[in-house]
Amino acid sequence: MTETTKTHVILLACGSFNPITKGHIQMFERARDYLHKTGRFIVIGGIVSPVHDSYGKQGLVSSRHRLIMCQLAVQNSDWIRVDPWECYQDTWQTTCSVLEHHRDLMKRVTGCILSNVNTPSMTPVIGQPQNETPQPIYQNSNVSSKPTAAKILGKVGESLSRICCVRPPVERFTFVDENANLGTVMRYEEIELRILLLCGSDLLESFCIPGLWNEADMEVIVGDFGIVVVPRDAADTDRIMNHSSILRKYKNNIMVVKDDINHPMSVVSSTKSRLALQHGDGHVVDYLSQPVIDYILKSQLYINASG
Repeated sequence: MTETTKTHVILLACGSFNPITKGHIQMFERARDYLHKTGRFIVIGGIVSPVHDSYGKQGLVSSRHRLIMCQLAVQNSDWIRVDPWECYQDTWQTTCSVLEHHRDLMKRVTGCILSNVNTPSMTPVIGQPQNETPQPIYQNSNVSSKPTAAKILGKVGESLSRICCVRPPVERFTFVDENANLGTVMRYEEIELRILLLCGSDLLESFCIPGLWNEADMEVIVGDFGIVVVPRDAADTDRIMNHSSILRKYKNNIMVVKDDINHPMSVVSSTKSRLALQHGDGHVVDYLSQPVIDYILKSQLYINASG
């Protein structure tokens, strides 16, 4: 499979991030490494989306603090970035609505039509539909007016850079030059682009709790988008999936990261990190990056036992 035929992926993680831990960042890294090793995917970006303040979880500090901590945690990453959209809404948003927001945003600003996990889109993903007047999507005086596919250096690359703050190598994306005189039949080069929900096996297990998730939302999350699961504490993901009819139905849309790394819950758990902070435990450095620790101490967060 060539670079241009691989599926391009944006990993999206939703959560409290109260605070964001080293383990959360490691989940992104492990998921990307695993997807790349399959030979089917190219991960071009990662998005951290902290939950809205009205989520109501005990000890949840203001999104203003959580956004800053998340930004500090990813400041040295060239592909993971923090998105504040969920925090800036009037009220709490479902995971499904966050995924749909990012899908619609990608479609709006790049011209991409994002395909489902098992059903690649048959619609051109770059440019305009055949029955619409093409709009300029690329401006470069060096581009020939011939009907050739130009390497993307303009709108799509810039849009992805704004959303994920990572500019993909130019050879991965192509589109038809808007100056091409192709008559009534427009030619496009399709780009497979998907947003996948990144989560731990604990979230996957929560899908099996009756009444906790809206079943229609689960159908969209697992059926339309797909999930990348990083197992924790040697969780039996097959057993978990067998407990849910929806997870069984869309089992092929659930990718479980398989590597040789043991991922103990304590490394990821925000609760463990808060307890370490409250007790003055020096092992807090195992859970949190130093910039996050410094911000927490400066802002006097998580001092009370309730937080």
